[in-house]
Amino acid sequence: MKAAMCLDFLVLFLLLLYSPPLLFRPQEVSTSCPRPCACRDHLADCGARGLRHVPRGFPHDTWMLELGANNLSRVGSRAFGGLWSLRVLVLTGNQIEDLQPQAFFSLSFLERLELSWNRLSLLPADFSWGLSALKELRLAHNSLSHIPGYSFQHLDNMEKLDLSYNQLLWLSPGVFRGLFRLRLLSLRNNKLSVVQRGSLDMLPALEVLQLSNNNITQVDGAALAPLYSLAVLALDGNSLSHLKFKTFTSLHTTATHLQLAGNPWSCDCDLHRVFTKILYVRHLHIDDYQNVSCLEPPQLSGAALARVDSQLCVAETATGLVITVTVVGTVVAAVVMSERNRKRNRG
Repeated sequence: MKAAMCLDFLVLFLLLLYSPPLLFRPQEVSTSCPRPCACRDHLADCGARGLRHVPRGFPHDTWMLELGANNLSRVGSRAFGGLWSLRVLVLTGNQIEDLQPQAFFSLSFLERLELSWNRLSLLPADFSWGLSALKELRLAHNSLSHIPGYSFQHLDNMEKLDLSYNQLLWLSPGVFRGLFRLRLLSLRNNKLSVVQRGSLDMLPALEVLQLSNNNITQVDGAALAPLYSLAVLALDGNSLSHLKFKTFTSLHTTATHLQLAGNPWSCDCDLHRVFTKILYVRHLHIDDYQNVSCLEPPQLSGAALARVDSQLCVAETATGLVITVTVVGTVVAAVVMSERNRKRNRG
């Protein structure tokens, strides 16, 4: 009996020694990396490799994928399938002009997507589908002329959105609806002409709104009202010549800093009153007031508003005084003549 047990033990020992089961094998780690990329420490670096297509076969535990400075012209459907752990995707500096349906399918943990310096003229209908964890989206230096109202509808966690240096002509009402956590929105260097009512709705957390260097001539009175957290509003370098005071009094914020220089201001008494009122509102601050200069009238062209604002209403005041004196004089003369006629009639 003991001999049999010893024999069984010996056989088991030999089996374990020469044919270890899977239970005792170390876990296999994927070391695959498509050529000519380099993969290490959760980073897949394919930048500046002359690639024309998105490679396949990256390690499933990749956190960051660098594909910038290549020759990509399109991103195919499910081009990043299997990269469930991806947090950062860089596609900057390519020639991308086409995003196929479900291009970013399965990237449900992606937090940053960089698509700047490409040739995108339109975002697909399902652009935001599956990108619910995205916090930062960079689309600067493309050719976008319009953003459809549904493009950003699933970006519930978005905090920073950069749409600067595009060709945007107008913003659809509600285009940013649902971006409840958005803190920074950059629309610098586009071709916007009007900030319409409804175009900035549903952005309760927005702190910085950059609208510099557009063609803006008008800001609708209630356009800024929904921005309860706005701390910085940049409107410098536009085509504003006049302002309405109620445009800014609709901002119910703790403190908002305004940037208004570089506009073709028509300096008159009305503009002087508007700026004076803004300067006296406790929660509004014009950061570049000393650089706000006049374009009109010609005699004040290039002059700083801060230096001539006290003179702008002098002519109007003088004219008002002349009119008042004239009216009063006429009334007095009429009374005197009436009194004389009355006395004459009595005599």
